[in-house]
Amino acid sequence: MPEGALVNVGGDLAKLVPGRVSTEVDARLAYDTHGMVRKWGDGGFEVVKGVGQSFVKKNLLRHLLHRGYDNNQVHELLKLYDKLEVYPERLLFKIPSTWQGIEASRLLESEGIQTHMTFVYSFSQAAAAAQAGASVIQVFVGRVRDWARNHSGDSEIEAARRMGEDPGLALVTKTYNYIHKYGHKSKLMAAAVRNKQDLFSLLGVDYIIAPLKIMQSLKESSAPDEKNSYVRRLSPNSAMTYNFREEELVKWDQLSFASAMGPAAEELLAAGLEGYVNQTKRVEELFGKIWPPPNV
Repeated sequence: MPEGALVNVGGDLAKLVPGRVSTEVDARLAYDTHGMVRKWGDGGFEVVKGVGQSFVKKNLLRHLLHRGYDNNQVHELLKLYDKLEVYPERLLFKIPSTWQGIEASRLLESEGIQTHMTFVYSFSQAAAAAQAGASVIQVFVGRVRDWARNHSGDSEIEAARRMGEDPGLALVTKTYNYIHKYGHKSKLMAAAVRNKQDLFSLLGVDYIIAPLKIMQSLKESSAPDEKNSYVRRLSPNSAMTYNFREEELVKWDQLSFASAMGPAAEELLAAGLEGYVNQTKRVEELFGKIWPPPNV
């Protein structure tokens, strides 16, 4: 695997921005806690300024994830970054929010290595990641909404609908309030933002990933109106008044985590991991064609 090339790209990004650089963990390690702690594979960079069918899907995915791959130890990656004078405080390691990924985050954070939990589609994932001490928790607003438009049967989504709330925005709101009400250190990132109204509804969140066209629409918009107002929607003070159900305040373990994950989170997580695995394989194939160079 071309870890040196990836670290070089991450190092170049670190020179361009004041924030942290997020390096993706190989998605094929998503169900291997110790593999994620010890070993890191190919990935990308991001700058940060049930039972039944679900059981079958998960096991098929695990088979896909654990087919042959190469990897290196996380500390070796950190040594490579160190040679470029990019130190741990400038780095995040992006980990899928499986239970095993969350446990990997707990171990890495205990070593002072910052983690960025991705593919969060349910409150159980978000709360468990916060309890693990993850530095950044990334919730996909639009993907949850898209699933809700075309499916039913997810209790968490149905609860948001009964309250007249958008399921994706409701998940961000609940996660933000949980982090702040109970004193967790995690920062919250909202991703898969679909429109300008999403941005206004998320004012107060730590980080937002938004397409350029949506940012441009803000620049071109007129003065805020009643629908699109520049009023902070999320704040530590408002979090204190949010009421959580007793079952949402448990000390999350693997059983309670799996029981609370509904079909939306299971399906979206599986789809996200499969996409990352396919991307990794394409990069491996590309590097296999150009490295090592001929006559070397």
